Amino acid sequence: MSSQTPIVEIRSENYRFLQQHVYSHAGIVLEEDKHYLFESRLAPIVKQLGLNSINDLCTLLMATRETQVSRQVVEAMTTNETYFFRDPAQYDAIRTVLLPRLRRERQNTRTLRFWSAAASTGQEAYSLAMVLLEEGFSGWNIQILGTDLSSPVLERAQSGKYQQIEVNRGLPAALLVKHFRRSGMDWHLSDTVRRMVRFETIDLRASMRALGPFDLVFCRNVMIYFDAETKRKIMKELYGTLSRGGWLLLGGAETAFGVEEWFERQTIGNAVVYVVQ
Repeated sequence: MSSQTPIVEIRSENYRFLQQHVYSHAGIVLEEDKHYLFESRLAPIVKQLGLNSINDLCTLLMATRETQVSRQVVEAMTTNETYFFRDPAQYDAIRTVLLPRLRRERQNTRTLRFWSAAASTGQEAYSLAMVLLEEGFSGWNIQILGTDLSSPVLERAQSGKYQQIEVNRGLPAALLVKHFRRSGMDWHLSDTVRRMVRFETIDLRASMRALGPFDLVFCRNVMIYFDAETKRKIMKELYGTLSRGGWLLLGGAETAFGVEEWFERQTIGNAVVYVVQ
């Protein structure tokens, strides 16, 4: 006989409640066929609270509007997939085109500002930091901001500690040896790289213009979760955070279609970049 607790199907009215709850708190649109996502991602919260099912969790949320549990639910439903040097063609474009231009233009101020707008556990922001060090910007005033809606993933990012499987994904061996030290089964990022990045919890649906100006914004693989109206609002805000000539980098499945008045689409090698004119 199996010792596992049987999965109780989410009632239709509770599924609609969860859809609306996640949308209102994070802007994420979850379609009608995402039962498996709710079941897999909310099961740990159900267990932690000593409840019997996701239906009980919905009853708790509707009855009390318990803010901590509400936040746990929303954070559990956000996707935090990332790895070092994801989309290598974009980093090649940064090395070969953006950084040489910024080196020429910023010789007087020697200040550069970058933003990883869906930073998750930090690999994207730290990858950029390592590129800047490798390209000879160690003496410059480098400011890299990493933001995410989820506090737990940002705590992991701030720690700079990664498992073997995480450093195996995308991170060149030479950079692993140079910028990490091994401690047991984990790898710890050097203080030099960690100090280049600060992390902050931010909802992309909020006004963001005060964060800028940035020379480059990564906002990759997050727009696909928003509806059209929310996407356009976020794109306008991102535009407002970028310097003239600044770059916006999106995920491979995302485009800036419909916002051509703000960005010029350019192809650099195998990378697509959106440039503020």
